[in-house]
Amino acid sequence: MKQIKLLFALLVVILLTAATPDKQRTKATVTTTSVFHATEGSDHYANGVVMTVFKGKLYCMWQSSPKDEDTDDTWVAYSTSSDEGKTWSKPAALALPTATDYCTSGGWLVNGNTLTAYIDLWQKGLEPRGGRTYFMTTTDGRTWSQLQPVLMADGTPMQGVLEQDPYRLKDGRLIGAAHFMPGLHVCPIYTDDPHGVSGWNKARFEAEDKGKTSREIEPSQYVRPDGTLVMLFRDQNSSFRKLVSYSTDRGVSFTKPVLTDYIDGRTKQCAGNLPDGTAFMVSCPSGSKERWPLVLQLSKDGKTFDKTITLRTKEELPPRRYEGRYKTLGYSYPKAFVWGNKLVIGYSINKEDVACTIVEP
Repeated sequence: MKQIKLLFALLVVILLTAATPDKQRTKATVTTTSVFHATEGSDHYANGVVMTVFKGKLYCMWQSSPKDEDTDDTWVAYSTSSDEGKTWSKPAALALPTATDYCTSGGWLVNGNTLTAYIDLWQKGLEPRGGRTYFMTTTDGRTWSQLQPVLMADGTPMQGVLEQDPYRLKDGRLIGAAHFMPGLHVCPIYTDDPHGVSGWNKARFEAEDKGKTSREIEPSQYVRPDGTLVMLFRDQNSSFRKLVSYSTDRGVSFTKPVLTDYIDGRTKQCAGNLPDGTAFMVSCPSGSKERWPLVLQLSKDGKTFDKTITLRTKEELPPRRYEGRYKTLGYSYPKAFVWGNKLVIGYSINKEDVACTIVEP
């Protein structure tokens, strides 16, 4: 009898232990809609999706091309939604390629009554590949200013490309990162210009040089409760883990990046803070080059991401309909922003469709 009771007790412990991970899965309302669906008569390549809200309307930009990634005919498309992401307007051109440059999406920044769109211009035929960041503004969401270069603190044009929206600290300082020429070598940057178009400084930072690029690329950032700024990077060394660097002086300097335990799919990810300070990460923690599932992870202390919300799975991934260069299967390059009590996430599907997922924790 004692042996039976002991076995029963052990069984209970095993079952409770096995159930523990499920308790960490947070319930939330997750809604997904289509922003753009490629057809025979449209472009077949879409990626670099970035979303924001301005005067109650959602805005979504992405880089678009007929077939392949980063070709000379690449342009920046955008679409809007006036019904909280349920339906989206037909894509329109935000920026078009020129005789010397093609363009990709650099992100958004809202400052009061002004919406700024960052556009990355890439010189055609340049080796190693690199680009510069420009901007355009609107106050009504319809009429846009001419492209102008984003300026560094010394007044010179930024010789690098922004690929994530700047993060605004509580004191107003903007933190971001750019990939600087020659090639694509990442460095954190900061400015006290509320419009984010001038006064940018390079932070003190040591990246690992891999020749045409740095090992660390495509970062995003969040803040811990103690004020520490945390910047996460994609690791081009294929560790399939995120790299991390810290700043305790408002972005003026960052520590040398080190590997984390955060599993990654060696693809662009995004991070930030919810209104209550909770840190979030959106990525594909596959531990391989598979870009699925798409997952939201949450952390109260900015260290242990112990709550997860699965946004998209392999099972719901549609087949790729059109071939093209670098058209990776899966959910690519998610970027998110906070809208009230919601987290709005934009990303591409198989690098040909554009989707919007809204999470209400």
